[in-house]
Amino acid sequence: MATGQTRTRRPDWVAQGGQYEYRVLRIPATTSRNDARRMLTEQAELGRWELSRTLLFAGGERKVWLRRKVIRVRSTLAETSFPTEQTDS
Repeated sequence: MATGQTRTRRPDWVAQGGQYEYRVLRIPATTSRNDARRMLTEQAELGRWELSRTLLFAGGERKVWLRRKVIRVRSTLAETSFPTEQTDS
């Protein structure tokens, strides 16, 4: 992102309770780069996680933050009205 620009949140999404769920992973220094990539790819594909932030420590350990949107389902049953059947006698 260029200097001086800020990200704006979608006010409608935040107002409706839009949030993210986070998962923090610690990957030891003994894990190869390809194995770490493979593990994160599986998390993204199967768990619908996206990479939020990574931190690489001097010893080689990695700390990774994954996030995904929390989807809240609202019931529509209370809003629907079913027509009543009228029978002619």
